[in-house]
Amino acid sequence: MQILFIIQKSYGKRIVDNISSFAPRDWEINTWVAPSFLPPIIEEPEEFLPQNLPQADLLISLGEATGIAELIPALNKLSKTNAVIAPCDNQEWLPPGLKNQIKKELEDSNISCAFPSPFCSLTEKFSNNKYIKSFARYFGKPKIVINCKQDVINTILIQRESPCGSTRFIAKELRGIKIEEAGKKAGLLHHYYPCLASGKIDLRFKDSLLHQSAKMTQLIFKKALALKLHQKNFTKKI
Repeated sequence: MQILFIIQKSYGKRIVDNISSFAPRDWEINTWVAPSFLPPIIEEPEEFLPQNLPQADLLISLGEATGIAELIPALNKLSKTNAVIAPCDNQEWLPPGLKNQIKKELEDSNISCAFPSPFCSLTEKFSNNKYIKSFARYFGKPKIVINCKQDVINTILIQRESPCGSTRFIAKELRGIKIEEAGKKAGLLHHYYPCLASGKIDLRFKDSLLHQSAKMTQLIFKKALALKLHQKNFTKKI
């Protein structure tokens, strides 16, 4: 699968660095670094587009301004991608109205798209498109299996990780931690990484995306720990 990432600053760079390090070997990853500063409203997209882009199966937009979001349809045509993922980790970068506008424009051109918010909520259920599904099989909403030894976490198998790399950071830091302490610590470690999702209140959730992401991560680790305890108790009864 060929993936083209659109980034601007540190938020996108960290995600691309992590995915490039741990993606399947047959993925080809290219990156276009967009201008750091763009006008809030772009009337002539051609002024800001590169002369050419590598062709790709999947376009992932990690811009940190509405201007990048506005360029998504044009970037899609230029790179001839079949699908688009445009995560929203900050509503100021991709407001709901603009998202709906882009979604309609892409779908009118028969381009599949997904807008996970936050990015680490992405799963294979977001789309029937094979490229979005393939990406979400490895990166998106964390999926883990915890192994313990004498009520202490021994290893954590990552089946799907957060795009930014926080899952690996948390998994590493939880090794050697007692089971009863791990759930709460997972949420704290998510903040320490740190999570770069917005700390401002998002009206859709009546909470910040930062807190939404942390709570989701904490719940995932708690469920994995609960499953391990259940399996251990079940084995004892047998």
